[in-house]
Amino acid sequence: MKKIVIFGGGSGLSQMLKGLKLFPVDITAVVSVSDNGGSTKRLRHDFKIPAVGDISKVLLAMSNADCDILNLMNYRFTNSKSLGNHSIKNLLLTALLEQKGSFASATPVLAHLLDVQGKVLPITEDNAELMGITSDNQKVIGETNITKSKKPIIKVKYTKDVKVNPEVIKAIKEADLILFSSGSLLTSIIPNIIVPEVVRAIRRSKAHKVYICNLVTQPGETDDFTVSNHIKVLNEYLGKNTIDIVIANCAKIPKELVLKYANEEQKDPVILDEENLKKMHVKIIKDQIYTVEDNTLRHDSLKTGYLVFSILMKEVKNDIHDKNKRRNHQK
Repeated sequence: MKKIVIFGGGSGLSQMLKGLKLFPVDITAVVSVSDNGGSTKRLRHDFKIPAVGDISKVLLAMSNADCDILNLMNYRFTNSKSLGNHSIKNLLLTALLEQKGSFASATPVLAHLLDVQGKVLPITEDNAELMGITSDNQKVIGETNITKSKKPIIKVKYTKDVKVNPEVIKAIKEADLILFSSGSLLTSIIPNIIVPEVVRAIRRSKAHKVYICNLVTQPGETDDFTVSNHIKVLNEYLGKNTIDIVIANCAKIPKELVLKYANEEQKDPVILDEENLKKMHVKIIKDQIYTVEDNTLRHDSLKTGYLVFSILMKEVKNDIHDKNKRRNHQK
């Protein structure tokens, strides 16, 4: 079975995994643990642990448990001051961290309870905090503050050196395909690739490096960004020409949704600028990869999963062709 490593965090990664898990692939999801908002912020403060929110959300996305179990895991105690609006899944993972002492020991237990196929790995076990550097060289501490920054963020790093999870490096070395998920570019994707050891492992890998591009821009992070702008930012951290394939939306988004996102959230559709991508030698896989759920734009997880799987199947066909060619030559 072909092995995929996918980097991300939060809702973007979760949406990708809902479709990808339906295909015959071995998935390792690498998740950022620097979220410092809401329930996760309070748990980090109270228990001095890395962020649990994105890890638990990704575990649920990869779960094969029934709806009742998933609904229970997402349940929040909204009427309790003492339980502070925490979700069951966050409390469970926090309890497991208290018992087991690390994500490496805690996450497999929750994965077993949720019938998860594949692995979910935090990028680090450290209680790490993100720091953004603005265009006028000011420091913005914390993921939430970076997201809310009114000044453009030109660089993201950790406030201290962090030790990468060794299982992440192992997964990269064994990967047949390396994916960078849709989602918040600066606060979900980039936190996974600002550790030099991770970048070196990705650069050395012979696997294709694929970016699943966002559908809309994000205020303060990717205003006016095209598809190629997203890839340029990724390559600033990964190294020149690292991303070699992009999966991007080419279908027109309904006008009423475009206006809704522009007026309510200051977000615009990400333009697929094919000429710039060709100059960057990035292969383009384009399709209608969005769906509309409750008047909200989402990546079509099944369609996107299929497009990812098709890259792997093409590689398998090429491998078979090369092997047959060598055999015929030997005869």
